[in-house]
Amino acid sequence: MATSGFNAFLEIESTSRITSPPLAVRSNKQSTESQSQSDYELNIIQPVSSYIAENIRSPSSPTPSELEQHISPNTQPTPTEWAPDRTASTWKTKWRMLSVCLMSLGNGMNDSAPGALIPYIEKHYSIGYAIVSLIFVTNAFGFILAAPFTHSIEAKLGRAKSYALALALQVLGYIVIVCEPPFPAVVACFFLLGFGMALSLALSNVYCANLADATTALGLFTGSYGIGGIVAPLFATAMVSAGIRWSFFYAITLAVAAVNLLFAMWAFWKFEDDASAEAHVALRAGAGTSSDTEPLSRTAVLKKSLRNRTTLLGALFIFAYQGAEVSVSGWVVSFLISYRNGDPTRVGYVSAGFWAGITAGRFLLTHPASKLGEKIAVVGMIAGAVAFQLLTWLIPNVIGEAVSVAILGLLLGAVYPCATSVFTKLIPRNMHMSSLSFVSALGSSGGAVSPFFTGILAQNVGTMVLHPICIGLYGVMAISWLLLPKIVKRTE
Repeated sequence: MATSGFNAFLEIESTSRITSPPLAVRSNKQSTESQSQSDYELNIIQPVSSYIAENIRSPSSPTPSELEQHISPNTQPTPTEWAPDRTASTWKTKWRMLSVCLMSLGNGMNDSAPGALIPYIEKHYSIGYAIVSLIFVTNAFGFILAAPFTHSIEAKLGRAKSYALALALQVLGYIVIVCEPPFPAVVACFFLLGFGMALSLALSNVYCANLADATTALGLFTGSYGIGGIVAPLFATAMVSAGIRWSFFYAITLAVAAVNLLFAMWAFWKFEDDASAEAHVALRAGAGTSSDTEPLSRTAVLKKSLRNRTTLLGALFIFAYQGAEVSVSGWVVSFLISYRNGDPTRVGYVSAGFWAGITAGRFLLTHPASKLGEKIAVVGMIAGAVAFQLLTWLIPNVIGEAVSVAILGLLLGAVYPCATSVFTKLIPRNMHMSSLSFVSALGSSGGAVSPFFTGILAQNVGTMVLHPICIGLYGVMAISWLLLPKIVKRTE
């Protein structure tokens, strides 16, 4: 503790060493005055109070958001370098981690509920597969539109207010849906939900990726999404089976979003002011060891991110992944009802089993996958997903297909945190916010586009089209994954 406090006032430069130090000269010799001062001579130590005023309390002190953008990606971290939120006290980090997990849980509830509710929405509005699929289309537009604006919104409003905006949009959308308005209004509300979810998802991904143990943080974050995916179909199926209006389910997600809004505002309030002296030294050390170029503007960073190979391949990968995940969750119940004569009040729980597999995979397989190597593990999980998707398609038994769907979820569960961990290793740190925002926002729109096209085809061909579409998406995942650059360990 004493050493940490001492280092907060002194900048220790350890990156360079004096290869040939000058010989010591006795102070009584006149030649001392004639010798030039060494380049490595210590500067006069300032009084502690003046150092604090100049380097810690100055308005130019770096914020966690600046550290996420401007620390050089080629700098090998030293013991004095900290990730953005590692300078915050432990209790703040824990509350913020809990906040992002609760937001992820709410997003999971939103994405998984339509699978159990679509048959009842169709019946209430007297519409078919193609029309009801419009909720996925507008959701996708919300995700796509959020991609280029996330960085600017966070830079202008700050982390806490950005979260507040994202959750306020979700609260507004849920309020309208609960009132059971005409279907066009429901479709418009899903646009608000998509934009808000994309904004919060991008901010949370960047936050978790820059914590001390990023893999564990991402596992908890995505695992919470899976928990939301489990409970939502259970609640939705139980409510509509009891004769409760389908729209009343969204009163639950409304309550979750409202609590998250208040909690996120409190947890991330003054997030930008948490940079301590260690973060200040880390930023200066990173700048000193890199080129002397000025930090890029937000527009330049965004353009550079969109030209980055990992960013583009990552967005394609997540697009296909989310498309397959949400398509299975949204249409497998309709498939079982149409082709296996399943009871709607019973097969609705199959969607919950799929999300249970997703959650178990994220909590149980993420760590072994990181030990084996994320790139190898993901290839194996994609191959297994293809196999169990085929079993779900071909087994003419509801129970057997329910088991296959659960195992399919188990294999897909660990893919997302593993992929995000690999992306953060391949993408330079100063591009994390822009690149991961693009990957999560545009990539996640696959969770809306794919179910929409599944519904369009199901209108004419039948819901069995779900399976070949998902297998094709797994192929896109495999190709984009294999084309990613190799992970090279950075050396000093």
